[in-house]
Amino acid sequence: MNYKDITKVFTCYYESPIGLLLLEANNLALISISFTQEKNCNERMNGFLRKTRLQLDEYFSGKRRVFNLPVIYNGTTFQVKVWEALREIDYGKTVSYKEIAEKINHSKAYRAVGSANNRNQLPIIIPCHRVIGSKGKLTGYAGGLWRKKWLLEHEKGILERKGL
Repeated sequence: MNYKDITKVFTCYYESPIGLLLLEANNLALISISFTQEKNCNERMNGFLRKTRLQLDEYFSGKRRVFNLPVIYNGTTFQVKVWEALREIDYGKTVSYKEIAEKINHSKAYRAVGSANNRNQLPIIIPCHRVIGSKGKLTGYAGGLWRKKWLLEHEKGILERKGL
């Protein structure tokens, strides 16, 4: 694969229960997912975007709990550590910012964990919605707290219906 294959970006939209998503990928991996109000660019699909849409369909229908998509992180070493820790949070569960900070051996860096969550370019795939305040309060979500609440209730509802 040459450099042009890596730098060429493909885009598509996904109509989700929590709003329109813009998906971006190159020929190697998924690059970003963002909440958007309207379609403002032409779609250019590739295999990663098709696979992403399929896995999002499965997630929203309750058939998928873990995403297995190659992704490209665009962040600092610290942010990547946080995002990797987020991927380990079980479906339907929540942890605090402090717990993530402790998990990555930066026990006092819970505010920095919150900042890394806010810069997560792959919401849902990297489940930053599963991170809550230390007293169980829903705090901060780049897509809006109503989306965070919806995602958490969706996951808990799926688990309850399956008796888990």
